[in-house]
Amino acid sequence: MKLLVAENLQNQLRETVSKLIQSEIASEIAAKNHTLWGPDAESEASIRLGWVESAQTSVDLIADILLQRDKFHVAGINRFVLCGMGGSSLAPEVITKTSGVELVVLDSTAPDQVKSALIDLDRTAVVVSSKSGSTVETDSQKRAFEAAFRNAGINPLDRIVIVTDPGSPLDQTSRETGYKVYNADPNVGGRYSALTAFGLVPSGFAGADISQLLSSASNAGAALSSDSEDNPALWLGAAMARSQAAVGFKDKFLIETDELSGFGDWVEQLVAESTGKLGRGILPVVVSRNAPEVAAVPQDTLLIRFGSALSATDDIVFSGDLGELFLLWEYATAIAGNLMQINPFDQPNVESAKIAARTLLDSPMGKSYPDVVYHAMELNSYGFEIRGDTLDAAAEQLLKDVQEDSYISLQVYLNRNAYPQMEALRDVLAKRTGRPVTFGWGPRFLHSTGQYHKGGPLQGIFIQITQDFSSDLEIEGRPFSFGTLIGAQAQGDAKVLADNGSKVLSIKLTNPLEDLEELKQVFAS
Repeated sequence: MKLLVAENLQNQLRETVSKLIQSEIASEIAAKNHTLWGPDAESEASIRLGWVESAQTSVDLIADILLQRDKFHVAGINRFVLCGMGGSSLAPEVITKTSGVELVVLDSTAPDQVKSALIDLDRTAVVVSSKSGSTVETDSQKRAFEAAFRNAGINPLDRIVIVTDPGSPLDQTSRETGYKVYNADPNVGGRYSALTAFGLVPSGFAGADISQLLSSASNAGAALSSDSEDNPALWLGAAMARSQAAVGFKDKFLIETDELSGFGDWVEQLVAESTGKLGRGILPVVVSRNAPEVAAVPQDTLLIRFGSALSATDDIVFSGDLGELFLLWEYATAIAGNLMQINPFDQPNVESAKIAARTLLDSPMGKSYPDVVYHAMELNSYGFEIRGDTLDAAAEQLLKDVQEDSYISLQVYLNRNAYPQMEALRDVLAKRTGRPVTFGWGPRFLHSTGQYHKGGPLQGIFIQITQDFSSDLEIEGRPFSFGTLIGAQAQGDAKVLADNGSKVLSIKLTNPLEDLEELKQVFAS
C-alpha cells in the first residue's frame, strides 16, 4: 500500500497532519473512540466503528461461505446474482471484477434490467443483501426471483440466501420462512461494510479469494492505525478535508481508477454519503483517464488516481491490494469527518427521497410523468412542464446557471447493462461547461451520492433522464410495478432536490439510443 502526494500539496497539508498525529486520531479510531466527531455524532458513532476490525472478525465467515458455495456447485449452480443497493452492491462488484470472476449485480428497479437477471434459473442462486431489511428495491427484487423460481418449479428456499443485520425485519421473516441467512456485523454501516458479510458472501460464492482479501486488509491495519507521518490515511484524510480550509479551497476531487475497475464507484458512495451533510461535504467525481476534467482540472478540484507514479498534474496517487485500499479509504474518510466535525456514519437526507417516492406511489401522480420538466429555483416551486420541442431552450436555461463552484449531476434511470452508451453524456457536459460532472445510474445513486446532493453544499445542477418502458414487470404482492416504482423514485428525488432549491431538468426518453444522439447535440452546443 502506497500513497504519493505532490510536493506542493504535502507542504499545504503538513501542519494538519502534524496536528492529527498529536491528537492520536488514527489510534483513537482503531480504539473505537466514538467521541471523535463531536457530541451530536456520539450516539451513532458508538455503534458504527466495527469496521476497524472487520478484517479479523469476518474470518469466521469464510468456512461457511465456501461450504455453501461448494454445495451450490455440486447441485450444478454456478451463476450468482446479487440483489443489493449502495455499499451492499458496490463492494462485491469491485471485489469480483478485481478477481476476474462473474457476479450479476442487480441494483436497479428498471423492469428490463430486472427481467434480464431472471434467466438461466436452473443454474442460478441469488444473494439478497439489505442491512435494514426494509429496502424497497431489494424487497422487490427478492419477490421477482421468488416468483420466477416458483414458476420454473424450483423451491426459492434452495436458491436464495439472505444477508442482513441480526434482528432486522428481513432476518426475522427469512429465518421463519426457512431461508439460509448470514448476519453482518450490526456495528458497521452499509458503506463501510466491504469486509463484512455484505462484501464476502456474494464475492465468495462467485469465486473471489475472500481469504486473501481479509488478509491484506488485516496486514494494513497496523500502518493505518499508527500516529505517524508514514500513515497514508492521515494524508488522504487531510487532503479531502482541506476542502473546508480558507486557503486553496477545494471541495471536490476527481478519482480515476481505470486499472481497478469499479473502485472509484465504491469510493464515491463512501465519501459522498459520509461527508455530504450540514451544507458541507467532499464531492468525489469518478472519471476515466481521458476525461475532459483530467486534461484541465477545475480550480476547486483535486486529481486522485490509482497508479504507481505521480504525473505533473496529479495531486495524489495511491496503490495497493484491494483489502488494503478498502481500509485506507475508510480510515481517511473517518479522519476527514473528524477534521470537518461532521458525523461520517449517518445519512440524514437519504430518507427524504424515499418518502417522496412512497407518496407518489400512493397517489395518482405516481402513474404519470411529463416528458421534459424544468424545476425552477423559486421557493417551494416544483417546476413547470416544457414540451419536447423546447428541450434546447430548457437545457440552455439550465446550463446558464452553472457557476464557478458548480458541479453537474447526470442521473440516468435506465437499464445500465443495456445502455452503457449513456455514460458518454458525462464527458460531453464536462467539455462544454469546464466543471466536474458526476454520473449516476438511478436508483442506485440514491443510496450513495443522493445524500450529498441534498445535504452537501448547494452547488448541484441536476439532469435526470428517464424512459417510457415498453414492457413492465409486476411485483408479486405489491400494488405497483417495477416501472411505476422507478418512475416514482426519479420524480420523488427531483421534487426533493427542487424543494431544496436546486435546479433540475427531467427528460423522459422514448427510444434511448436514438434520443442519446440528440441529447449529445443539445448538451454540446
